[in-house]
Amino acid sequence: MRKKEITDSPSFTSVSTVKVRYAETDQMGVAYYANYLVWFEVARSQYCNDCGFSYRDMERETGLFLIVAESYCRYKTPARYEDELIVRATIKELTRRTVRFTYEIERADGAAIATGETLHVLMSAEGRPSSMPEKFREMLRHNT
Repeated sequence: MRKKEITDSPSFTSVSTVKVRYAETDQMGVAYYANYLVWFEVARSQYCNDCGFSYRDMERETGLFLIVAESYCRYKTPARYEDELIVRATIKELTRRTVRFTYEIERADGAAIATGETLHVLMSAEGRPSSMPEKFREMLRHNT
């Protein structure tokens, strides 16, 4: 069994802001639940950019893809039309083939909106699990 590299106390959190758009809400002005996963992705992409690369760069350079294998969201308070949200992303676990992100979403006034996690597996274009190239792993590890 291989030993996992686990980040016990992350030192880096990426912060993104999003404003809830009308198209993301229902008739009552409440954000549709699936949009929270989109906001997680906004924060995850920003995290990678803050580490010095974009998903697109990694995909083009390596032919590898970080696919979502698991997702979890705990809804606390509804987000509503025109709320400004702060989305924080942190790496909880980094292994050769996986990355686990955690997220916190709060409204600009400090109200807790949601928390969650996503687990990503690095895959080849053929759908086979792959190891993350050291270059990208180092960039992610540099900020954890």
